[in-house]
Amino acid sequence: MPSFTFANILLESNPRSENYPGLYCRADRALSLNPQDGFWMLTGAGTFDFTTYFNSLSVMKLLKYTTATHFRLHIELRGSACTIMQTTTDQFSKESVPVEETAVHLDAGDDWQSVDVDFRITDTTVLAGFVIETEGAVELRNGYYELELSDDPHDVELVLATTTFKKEGFVTGNIELVRRNIVESGEDIADHFNMYVMDNGRTLDKEALDSDRITIVPEGNVGGAGGFTRGMIMALEQNPPATHVILMDDDVAISPESIKRTYNLLRILKPEHEYSMISGAMLNYRIGEDQCEDTGYMGPRGDFLPCKPMLRMTLLDDLIYNEMFEPSKDMRTALYAGWWYCCIPTDMIRKNGLPLPVFVRSDDTEYGWRCKPEFITMNSLCIWHMPFQEKYDAAVERYQTTRNPLISQFTTGFAPESDFIYAMHNKLRLELKKFGYTNAELVLDGFEDFLKGPRFIEQKGMAERTFLAANRNKEKLMTFEELQKVAERDPVLKGFDIRKIDRQLIDEDSPRTYTERLVDYVTDNGQRYIRTSGDGYAVIPLMGWVYPAGAIRGKQKLVVLDWYARKGAIRTKDAERYRAIRKRYLRDMRYYRAHAARLREEYAAARDKLTSIEFWKDYLDMN
Repeated sequence: MPSFTFANILLESNPRSENYPGLYCRADRALSLNPQDGFWMLTGAGTFDFTTYFNSLSVMKLLKYTTATHFRLHIELRGSACTIMQTTTDQFSKESVPVEETAVHLDAGDDWQSVDVDFRITDTTVLAGFVIETEGAVELRNGYYELELSDDPHDVELVLATTTFKKEGFVTGNIELVRRNIVESGEDIADHFNMYVMDNGRTLDKEALDSDRITIVPEGNVGGAGGFTRGMIMALEQNPPATHVILMDDDVAISPESIKRTYNLLRILKPEHEYSMISGAMLNYRIGEDQCEDTGYMGPRGDFLPCKPMLRMTLLDDLIYNEMFEPSKDMRTALYAGWWYCCIPTDMIRKNGLPLPVFVRSDDTEYGWRCKPEFITMNSLCIWHMPFQEKYDAAVERYQTTRNPLISQFTTGFAPESDFIYAMHNKLRLELKKFGYTNAELVLDGFEDFLKGPRFIEQKGMAERTFLAANRNKEKLMTFEELQKVAERDPVLKGFDIRKIDRQLIDEDSPRTYTERLVDYVTDNGQRYIRTSGDGYAVIPLMGWVYPAGAIRGKQKLVVLDWYARKGAIRTKDAERYRAIRKRYLRDMRYYRAHAARLREEYAAARDKLTSIEFWKDYLDMN
C-alpha cells in the first residue's frame, strides 16, 4: 500500500496563534517558536494535547471520502524525558482519550529522536490526535500525519483564484504567505499550483507581486462574479489545465496549510467522491476561534442561512459536532458553499457552465445549487473573514440581494422552494417601518432591474454601472462627529449626545402588547391608514435585518448607528414619501404578475448564453 503525507503538524507564530492557542494545542504550559532553527519548545513539565482544530486528524471523514486505510504520526523531539501517545474521540467526547497501547517513551537527550506512532482506529472514532506528557522542556519539529492508501494518489493541478477591489492590506499579505509557504515549500503542491489574483481596482503593483506561479491580472471592476469567472477560465485554459480551482475572497486571512491539505485531500478522494466541492469554513477574523459558517442554504422565505450554529473551534465537542453534522432534508433543497473558500472541480465547470453575470451576491449560492454536488467540509480547511455585520452595505443588502436571487431563480431554477418575492416585500417593509425610505427605494430599483429581463443584465458593463448607481443612491452616512452637530440643531433630538450612547442602548428593544403589535403591522408604524407624525426619537442599529419594533413605534425620528464604522444617519417619518414608495411597489407588483411567465421564459432561454465561455470572454474583454 502506498504511503502518503497528508497534513503537517501546524504550529504557527502569529497574533492569531498567540491569542487562540487552543486551535493548535491545549496545554497548561506555553509553546514558543525558535524561528532560526524552526522548532517548537514545550516549556516545562506538563501535558500537551494536540487533538485540536488544526492538529487532530479527521479520521471519520478520511475513511468515508478517501482511500486511506491506516494512519500514522511522525514527529521529532529532543530535551527532557517525555511520552507520546495517540488520542481518540467518539461522537460524545468532551475530552480526548489517550490510547495507552500506543505510548512511546523517550529518555532525556540532546539529540533529535524520531517517533512514529501507528494509530488504532475503531468504528466510533471521529477525530484522532496525540498527546505529549513531558517531565521538563521538550523541543519538537517535523511533525506530520502519514496515511496508507488502498490506491495510488491522483494527479491534481490546483488553482487559487481570488478577486480583489482595493483590499491591498489583505491581498498582499496572502500573496506573500502563498509564495513563501506553498510555491517555495519544496512540497509536491509547489509543482502543481498557480495563484491568479484578479485586480478589479487595478491598485496592485503587478511588477512587484508577479512571481513564479503567482499572477496578478488587472481588469475592470466586474465584481466578484466577473473576477472569479476569469479565474475559472484561466484555470481551464492554462497548460496543463487545472483539475480544481479554489475561489477565495480578498478580505480574508489564510493559513497556507489549509490549502496544502485541500490539495492532498483532492489527491486521495475515492472515485465516487471526486466530483465533490470542498467548502472551507469561514472563521471570524475578529474572534479567531469562532466558526461562522462552512455550508449554507436558502430558506423558504428567501434568506441566506448557515447550516450550522456558531461553533467555537477551541472546544473539542464543537469540533466533533462540526465533523459529524449532516444537513437536513430541507437544507439540501438549496445547499451551497460560499466563495470565501470553495474548491470546485474544473470538470464541473465544463459540465454546468460559468457563473451568472450578477456582480456580487447570489453568484456562489446559485452556482452551488446549479451544480448539485456533494459538499465536503473538514476541520482545518478554512479562512478568517471579516464578520458580515461589520461591513453592512445597503447597496449590496438591498439592491443586489433583491435583484440577483430573482435573476438566478428565473434563469436556472435556483432554490425553487424559496420565495424571493416575499423576501423583497419583507426588506421593503422593514425599511419603511424604520423610515429608511432611501434604502427602500434601492429594493425597488433592484426589483425593477430584474423586471427588465436578461437583455438588461447581459449588457457589457451593466453590472458595474448598476452597482455604482446603488452606491450613489443608498442612504448617506455621517461620521459620529457630523451626526452630533446635525442633532444639536434639531429640536426633536434635543439632549442627544453620542458620547452617552453605547451598544446596550443601540441594541435594546421594548416589549409590545398584542394590540400594539397589531396596530404596528396594519399601519406600518403609523404611516398607513392611521397616520401619525410621531413623537421623540429612538437610537437603533443600522443593519437592515434588525427590527427593534418596540423601540421605534410611535417615534418621529430615528438615529441609526453603525458602531463598527462609527457612522450613522438621522431618519424622519414621512408619510407622503411612504405613500409614494408603496404606490411604486404596487405598480411594480402589477407588472410582475402580468409578465412573470414571459420573464421566466426569457431568462431560462438566456441561460446557455449567460453561462458560456464565449459570452464571458466578450464580457471580460478577453478576446
